[in-house]
Amino acid sequence: MIARLRRSLVVSCVLATMLAVGGCTISSGGRTDGSAGPVSTTRTSAAAIGFTPADTTAPVNPLSPIRVDVTQGTLTSVTLTNPDGKVVTGITTPDRTSWKPGEPLGYGKTYHLVAEAVDAQGLTTTKDTTFTTLAPNNQTRVYLNTTGGQSISDGGTYGVGLVVVAHFDEEIGDRAAAEKAMTVTTTPPVQGSWYWLDDQNAHWRPQQYYAPGTTVSVDAKIYGTQLGKGLYGQQDEKVSFRIGDSHVSIADDNTKMVTVYENGRVVREMPTSMGRGGTETIGNTTLSFWTQPGTYTVMDKSNPVIMDSSTYGLPINSRLGYKESINWATRISTDGIYLHELASTVWAQGNTNVSHGCLNLSPSNAQWFFNFAQPGDVVEVRNTGGAPLEVWQNGDWGVPWNTWLAGSALR
Repeated sequence: MIARLRRSLVVSCVLATMLAVGGCTISSGGRTDGSAGPVSTTRTSAAAIGFTPADTTAPVNPLSPIRVDVTQGTLTSVTLTNPDGKVVTGITTPDRTSWKPGEPLGYGKTYHLVAEAVDAQGLTTTKDTTFTTLAPNNQTRVYLNTTGGQSISDGGTYGVGLVVVAHFDEEIGDRAAAEKAMTVTTTPPVQGSWYWLDDQNAHWRPQQYYAPGTTVSVDAKIYGTQLGKGLYGQQDEKVSFRIGDSHVSIADDNTKMVTVYENGRVVREMPTSMGRGGTETIGNTTLSFWTQPGTYTVMDKSNPVIMDSSTYGLPINSRLGYKESINWATRISTDGIYLHELASTVWAQGNTNVSHGCLNLSPSNAQWFFNFAQPGDVVEVRNTGGAPLEVWQNGDWGVPWNTWLAGSALR
């Protein structure tokens, strides 16, 4: 009985000593500072999430850098949702410390962005925001055309003199901004430049004719670009094409012949009858009947085409008026100069100019040229009277190179 009591006293003393020395280690209800209340086990993640732009209260340009970054941690998820509830695809860096959208955002839309990250201890943190993209007062679309007004065909083949036309459907207030957004890349490289005809049309050509086989890519990244006076680009446009064989035709009024070269070799000689010359005044308009000298390019072709003199101010019922269906017509100017078939003037072809300005050919020659020609082929008219061909008439190649360069908004 005494021995059992002694053992109990020893155990009690040992327990008392242990509790006195290490009680705060095993207690779940006390605090080390002696104050009342439970011990807090909550810890904050060291990962810090940041958004760009930091201020999402102002309208955001859809092309502005939208980014999620994390320090002292890695991203576990980022979700950007558009107003329709669709998740926008994104790109995360390999180290999972940064994220950005993988597609352009829309104008005037509200997006919800949620990001989650984890630190080295496995503790997570979440951050979210809402932002709205700007809503432009007006938008413009750009069309990449030939000088004939047709869309350049992606993967198509064109002549060595092709001029790229960037046509905007609204007047551009900031030509420099528009031009910076439009790049032309060629293989092999050539020197080229944009030239603004007016606030809606910019033309691009190289200093010299392309070499056959050149590839050309035009990339107009205007979406999200401020183009002046509240006008923004509506969408990007891109096209690539190839330069085919060199087709250069020389129409010489001294010989009344059209000599056609393919890759520097003469492939056909065609007698022609060009503009009879002189002028005619109708009301307040004076019309010229010269085939203007200059360097033209093939714009388009039609078989047949209705030629109506009233479209350029010469009434059909006037002394020189006409309206006819003409076969095998290849157009080379904006104001209606064609190389075309006209059997009734075969007698004059090669010796006398009798046309209103077009280059008349025999039916067989006109058909051959029609089938041979492609948009961008060069036609040089030499030794005729009248004023030189102007750039608005499809006379881009007649503009001296220094003048062409000065027509850029970036010079």
